[in-house]
Amino acid sequence: MIGFFKRAAPPAEACELGRSAVALPMRAGCAAPPGCPVVIIDTDGRTRRATTAAGKPVPLRDGELAWTYHPGPYTVDLVPLPQAPELGLRTSFAVDATEALAQQRFDLYLSAEAAGRLDLAELGRAVEAALQRELAQGGLDLPPCTTIEEWNAFRQGLNQLLYMRFGLTVDDCVPVDLGESRDHAALLAARAAGQPATRAVDGAPSAPSALSFPALPHEAGERFEPAVADARALRRLFLELPCLMCGLRGAALPSGQDLFRRQQALLQRLDLLSVGANAMPALALAAPGQPLDAGGQLRRARHSRRATVALDEAWALLARMHQGGQAAPMGDAALGELYDEAERIVANLEADCAGRRAVAAHVQASPAGEAA
Repeated sequence: MIGFFKRAAPPAEACELGRSAVALPMRAGCAAPPGCPVVIIDTDGRTRRATTAAGKPVPLRDGELAWTYHPGPYTVDLVPLPQAPELGLRTSFAVDATEALAQQRFDLYLSAEAAGRLDLAELGRAVEAALQRELAQGGLDLPPCTTIEEWNAFRQGLNQLLYMRFGLTVDDCVPVDLGESRDHAALLAARAAGQPATRAVDGAPSAPSALSFPALPHEAGERFEPAVADARALRRLFLELPCLMCGLRGAALPSGQDLFRRQQALLQRLDLLSVGANAMPALALAAPGQPLDAGGQLRRARHSRRATVALDEAWALLARMHQGGQAAPMGDAALGELYDEAERIVANLEADCAGRRAVAAHVQASPAGEAA
């Protein structure tokens, strides 16, 4: 009888939510802490928000997973330019919680990419990598001696990028000098030795108002387990490609027939890629009953991981499309340039998905549509 009135306990480490942890996995029977929404993910990767009252156990069906997260806000120090690690951006953001959306972007991020506890340091590294990639490719512009107009354009672009890629909204972003907490010489020495290095100077703690985190290892030199990397990449392709198609349909409506035909062709290619992602061969099999050697598995895993790089570029491009069409309808010339970029990204996706499907490196893989 006493157990009947006992309240369900929150997940372990719940006190760290909103501080060092952004999201925590939940077991069946656990209750979410007050003010922390719950995202339930079914066996197909679809998400829904739990409506259970605070303090009550969250019901889960067989095979379902659940995360609870704190919406923030959070503050991190981002380095926009890897060659100048002492120049930072102190950025505050929060998880978007618009109830009107059928599937929120942060929910998709948890479903497609989270593997257990989501630390603020891990999310900060992902945000920094997305920012650096977009600056390097020219999607965002942060020139020296930035004017007010240029800074406002950068802020708006950063907000749209983080919202489209992670479901985050930027509350504040200000330049900050990180020279006292970052040792550039140590970073260069560690990079030359091929080792990840922390940016904090020994004996000089980071500012208490922001989080500093270790530098990302370079992707080309990062060692990874092929089976784990491949499984995570294929999950992202399976879950994110349909959402990319929906985003492309509503990002910027073409006004002319030529642009409309290009948009429809892109959607058809993405649709075929989505179908092909659902029918990828097993990593360790060259054919039914025929194992694939370790070199072939590593090559397949690299193709699948490169496909996720193209996915990241696609989300960034979608952010630019939304950003360009907010103030006024986008002109045909500007939209045509974005479609050029979209066609390049889709071509990379097709090539890497075909490479993931191929048995040997010298075999010409069929396009995603033919395989599907």
